[in-house]
Amino acid sequence: MCYIASYLLAALGYNASPSAKDIKKILGRWRTKVDDDWLNKVISELSGKNIEDVITQGIGKLASVPAGGAVDVLAAPGTTAPAAGSAPSSEDKKDEKEESEESDNDMGFGLFD
Repeated sequence: MCYIASYLLAALGYNASPSAKDIKKILGRWRTKVDDDWLNKVISELSGKNIEDVITQGIGKLASVPAGGAVDVLAAPGTTAPAAGSAPSSEDKKDEKEESEESDNDMGFGLFD
């Protein structure tokens, strides 16, 4: 990842085709040990390509990766999951009221005592 980031930094610095020397100079600022095989792999894969196009293609590929945020929470077998935006039941309201009453009890340790 650091090789790709360094390549992008060099490319953003108006160097359309960064060399291994350019990338090693960037990585040397953080005293990162450079693996020449990985460095040469990154350079060979990205050389001659427009960085903006590569980033755009990558974003398009990432859009198809499931992130898990849109997946419904699994309900217990035999039950149904509550619909999004459904109103809480009266039992839920009672539980919330009891919790708020309990939280008001500070056991004698007040903030300004």
